[in-house]
Amino acid sequence: MNNREPEKLELRSHDIAGDKKAELLQLFPEIRTEGGKVDFDRLKQALGEAVDTGRERYGMNWPGKADCFKTIQQPSMGTLLPCKEESVDFDTTENLIIEGDNLEVLKLLQKSYLGKVKMINIDPPYNTGNDFIYPDNYAESLQTYLEYTGQVDSEGRKFSTNTEADGRFHSKWMTMIYPRLFLARNLLSEDGVIFINIDDNEMPDLRMILNEIFGEENFIANIVWKHTQQSKNDEQHFSRHHNAVVVYAKRKDALHKFRFPRTEDDNKNYSNPDNDLKGDWRTGDVRSPNYRKTLCYKIHTPSGKVIHPPENGWRWSPEEVQKKISTGEIMFNDDETRIIRKIYLCDQEGRTPENVWSGEEYGTTRIANAELKELFEEDAPFDTPKPKQLVQRLMNLFYWQKSYFVLDFFAGSGTAAHSVLDLNRQDSGSRKFILVQLPEPTGRDDYKTIADITKERVRRVIKKIKDEQADKPPNAFDADKSPLDLGFKVFKLSESNFKTWNPEIPTGNTDALGDQLEMHIDHIRPGRGREDILYEVLLKSGFPLTTKIEELNLDGKIVFSIADGAMLICLEKELTHEVIKAMADRKPERVVCLDEGFSGNDQLKTNAVQTMKTKGVTSFRTV
Repeated sequence: MNNREPEKLELRSHDIAGDKKAELLQLFPEIRTEGGKVDFDRLKQALGEAVDTGRERYGMNWPGKADCFKTIQQPSMGTLLPCKEESVDFDTTENLIIEGDNLEVLKLLQKSYLGKVKMINIDPPYNTGNDFIYPDNYAESLQTYLEYTGQVDSEGRKFSTNTEADGRFHSKWMTMIYPRLFLARNLLSEDGVIFINIDDNEMPDLRMILNEIFGEENFIANIVWKHTQQSKNDEQHFSRHHNAVVVYAKRKDALHKFRFPRTEDDNKNYSNPDNDLKGDWRTGDVRSPNYRKTLCYKIHTPSGKVIHPPENGWRWSPEEVQKKISTGEIMFNDDETRIIRKIYLCDQEGRTPENVWSGEEYGTTRIANAELKELFEEDAPFDTPKPKQLVQRLMNLFYWQKSYFVLDFFAGSGTAAHSVLDLNRQDSGSRKFILVQLPEPTGRDDYKTIADITKERVRRVIKKIKDEQADKPPNAFDADKSPLDLGFKVFKLSESNFKTWNPEIPTGNTDALGDQLEMHIDHIRPGRGREDILYEVLLKSGFPLTTKIEELNLDGKIVFSIADGAMLICLEKELTHEVIKAMADRKPERVVCLDEGFSGNDQLKTNAVQTMKTKGVTSFRTV
């Protein structure tokens, strides 16, 4: 901490390139240059033969790929404004619906949700000719978004559709999806998983992108989902009945194996005819799947008979067979002509999922539309929803976990939220959802944007569950269950609450320089309230948007206590020595105040720095 001045709160989103550089310098300190940058030649020397210097390398490239990395490295200067009037139980819920360009939102979530999301499930645009919009100017995606949503005056930048007539049809889709997947991976926990719905059109490109971002070694499965039962006779060659759900882990070695919960039908072949103490069992294969000479040996029965090996040999070594015979896992039939392997029900951890999913069991697009029509009691306001049955089956792949974040940053009609709320109702889980949806115009009078449809669907799902609970007779066992989180906070992407200094203004432009100086005096944007500023400070300080906030009154000033006092935020415009001392006396880890609160009182600011330092406050910043 500076002896005289508090540090400034960083208003930019997480510096991803800076993180990568810090990791490199920690691993290879010898590559650090005098200016703290990376000497690439020294890095190549340090890695030696591990560096591929050949001119022809395996990999993928496309026009615009270099721009992807510039986009990823460009921090966002935006914020997320709370919108209580469109929320449900804003003050208590831990669910989020964020309205905005998902690229900017993913950047803003990097500090607060880094490594905290267990499951990402997205249904991105399939790039079928006119089904996704992208910013014309990737370098100014926040500005483009603000103009697109009418928050600032337009200067010609816009969001456009991608059409087959475009010479870079696939390239534009790849440039759109790559940075989003890169940023999304950062949000996954070490045992986190991403599920992506896609069709054949961009499947090859998506797999190559995922191999590059996640690593080919973290590929889990390509699930074939039969999304329709109806034959399409107007198709030229084949009636297309399936889409894919591509599955990657952040770290496959940290991921527990996938299993579905077992059903009565799964267990129907298990019984206990010999009263085995381990319980029900069924017979299992004893043959080796592949021929190995060492597994081709004779087994001698207790009465001296000989059982000859099958064509490929036995499944186990002679020592392993004898061990299983001694424990009773392998037994002989009555005339000792063959061995019987027991597979015990008590040893089965769920049921291994298949990679072909039928529409009857996992839902179809027709079922998804029926779900939406039932909720809205009218024509479904969204054309291509996913069935909640499908999303819930994905969540059931780790059915033993019932408390985690589910992120969908192509939220569409809000199926992910519907699925989370309904599954929590079924199994008393506490899963939380984070939805992100662009306010893309629909042309409708009732729901003007797709984001409006998203929010309204979730409101109706919540009302339906509450109505069902109200009609349900009281149950003594329900008293021990945690109450369901039947709410969501709405946030909307916008520019920062704080006007920022533009260092690129030419020295001769006196008018622009004057505007900057005036902005520096009053640096809070007009129309922004204390709660808007509070949540930006929260977000830029790395706290989740659902962190517990308590309002305190310290020496007549309002102070917000974050996460049970871990951080204190004071947004008063007239600070006093007494409130500074009162905050320091609580010994938080961090304190943030408005710079305007010191009103040019340098002595108060200097004293505040010393007071915080004396009380052990590790970070005292102003904004």
